[in-house]
Amino acid sequence: MTSAPFSPDSPGTRDASGTAAGASDSLILHTTDNGVATVTLNRPDAHNALTPDQRERLIDRLAQASADPAVRAVLITARGKGFCAGADLRATRTAGSGERVAGDVARLIRGGAQRLIGAVLDCEKPVLAAVNGTAAGLGAHLAFACDLVLAAESARFIEVFVRRGLVPDGGGAYLLPRLIGPQRAKELMFFGDALPAADAARLGLVNRVVPDDELPQRAREWADRLAAAPTRALAFTKQLVNASLDGDRGAAFAAEATAQELIMTTADAQEGVAAFVDRRTPVYRGR
Repeated sequence: MTSAPFSPDSPGTRDASGTAAGASDSLILHTTDNGVATVTLNRPDAHNALTPDQRERLIDRLAQASADPAVRAVLITARGKGFCAGADLRATRTAGSGERVAGDVARLIRGGAQRLIGAVLDCEKPVLAAVNGTAAGLGAHLAFACDLVLAAESARFIEVFVRRGLVPDGGGAYLLPRLIGPQRAKELMFFGDALPAADAARLGLVNRVVPDDELPQRAREWADRLAAAPTRALAFTKQLVNASLDGDRGAAFAAEATAQELIMTTADAQEGVAAFVDRRTPVYRGR
């Protein structure tokens, strides 16, 4: 079946059961269609700054996507003019208004922003970000952690931490040097300048830049292609690529051989080989 493109500004977003999203879920909208789980940040009046509750719901959605065989790709986007302004510092300050002791901040980051980025990196399904506006701080890192990034022409990325007198968190100092090298990463983090989508693509932080009005259609096309691919093969490929950045060649080669050994037992791998022999288009089912 061919799916209609998602519309982040549509008021009728529904959850996986087909019922209207309840008030408790209204800030993180979710729908699953044709194997694609679309997660939409829905706090446009705050430029989609993430509250702790929103962050936890997003982590839960990614975990559910990993475990659900019916989900074969995840698409993250946002309503309004901004993708995500980062963590909601007002909500964080209110939640932690009591006396702070040594270790509280590190514990908060480990259990919050770092868990969110880890949930994206560890999701067993490919995760695509459709960045429709400004992505700042944790919002930028949320996009950079995704496997593929599409950005609207009006999108921009900001390492905003230095503007607040802070160091990057949410995995920023881990992600950026691996994506664009240490010198470029330091430039973005030291100055905190807004990086336009075109420059982000030139540096390798974004896969494609598209006209604003084409972003929903293009993102859905990519998500559908991911959902039609051999899901387990993509999961192992994602794992191999991510792990390769942290290990030596011997470990990477061993992991690659083991992954191929395991993936060859899947139904999709057998279908792929059979389709090649039969000279037909394979039909993958995520098994």
